[in-house]
Amino acid sequence: MGASKAEITAFLAREFQRTQAKCEIGEVSDRSATIIYHTDHNDLRPGGTVSGPTLMLVADVALYVAILGTAGLIPLAVTTSMTLNFLRKPAGDREVIGDCRLMKVGKTLVVGEVWLYSKGIDDPVAHAVGTYAIPAQ
Repeated sequence: MGASKAEITAFLAREFQRTQAKCEIGEVSDRSATIIYHTDHNDLRPGGTVSGPTLMLVADVALYVAILGTAGLIPLAVTTSMTLNFLRKPAGDREVIGDCRLMKVGKTLVVGEVWLYSKGIDDPVAHAVGTYAIPAQ
């Protein structure tokens, strides 16, 4: 049974305070989640674009939240792989939206994809595919 948006928000605030301060859960449901990341000058690289590490963080959080919304609060679930394809320059003056869909939910591994967008722009800025390991219960 998956965790609710309120339960996940409280969990992230308690366990991942720095990340939670900039990440807002837009939606969470079985096998999906949307994250809104509030960018600031610390997230930008030269040229005024959102940095790659920031985009990776948004993808990872979106995947983790989708897993928590599907399987419940699993604190020790960990990223085992993440591939990020950069598609176009993200706008440095807009929030980053991470839209995750889980493709496979197994007993020990979960695989999902995350499309990343600059808020208000239809074309994605990046696409990520990641795998999480789920500890034995």
